[in-house]
Amino acid sequence: MRIRGGEPRHVPVRRRPGRLAAGRMGGVDTPRALPLTTSDVAELVEVAERLAREAGRLVHEGRRAGVDVAATKSSPEDVVTAMDLASEALLRRRLAELRPGDGILGEEQGFVPGTTGVTWVVDPIDGTVNYLYGMPAYAVSVAAVVGPAGDDGRAPDPATWTVVAGCVHAPEDGRTFRAGLGLGATLDGRALHVQEPRPMAGCLLATGFGYLASRRRAQARVLADLLPRVRDIRRIGSAALDICNLAAGHLDLYYERGLAPWDLAAAQLVALEAGAQVSGLRGRPAGPDMTVVGWPARATELRGLLEALDADSDG
Repeated sequence: MRIRGGEPRHVPVRRRPGRLAAGRMGGVDTPRALPLTTSDVAELVEVAERLAREAGRLVHEGRRAGVDVAATKSSPEDVVTAMDLASEALLRRRLAELRPGDGILGEEQGFVPGTTGVTWVVDPIDGTVNYLYGMPAYAVSVAAVVGPAGDDGRAPDPATWTVVAGCVHAPEDGRTFRAGLGLGATLDGRALHVQEPRPMAGCLLATGFGYLASRRRAQARVLADLLPRVRDIRRIGSAALDICNLAAGHLDLYYERGLAPWDLAAAQLVALEAGAQVSGLRGRPAGPDMTVVGWPARATELRGLLEALDADSDG
């Protein structure tokens, strides 16, 4: 839905069942509208870009000084660098200054609820392994979403939130992708539109792999079936850059299992505003089970192939 002129676009914010609060009457959930004008969304986009660039400068300068692994997460291959932590700390500090009252959900330091109905979803370095090895394909991702936090203090559910602003900034080459809900998507000021569809055999795909061995085996099985059907497949190592590169016309299709909200939020809006379709499999939204992005007709074809391969399963 596009925002016209300066009229408010009422984004429904639904509260989950729980204690009585604004938005609930007689124990029945009712929508509570958060009015956002075009200028409101544009302001959020500016904040997203400002923060992504500031964090990008920090991690770019930190790379020159050398990078060490600070911790691991799901496996020894799933690393966190000291600069991941420093970048997210900067984003949190600057958001507290620029947008006091907003919530924030970050990859490294979790969720802090806010009071405004806006939550910032940040990935301080998307493509940490690339960053660790000195490869240029990494980015800072910053998005603003609206949606209710759980009454138990949990972060908003990506299945119910609406992404309204986003920026993905690549510090090494300086490219900046940004989008606002209803305002379109740009790369360094140039409007983005996805590639016109071409036959599947001529499509360039991108994907990514999980960190657990069991998932990688399943992903290799899917990859082996898809590779003969397409022009070629790329594995760049940053989901946000993959999706934004598709929006810019550098890729035709993208799929990946295992994306977290911070991987997807900003890039998803860039792709949608560029005319791409973003979804999961079997009628589900994009998310951890599967994310498929592309021109609608070709994305539909890819979803059919992935569903037949049970690509949303690790079996």
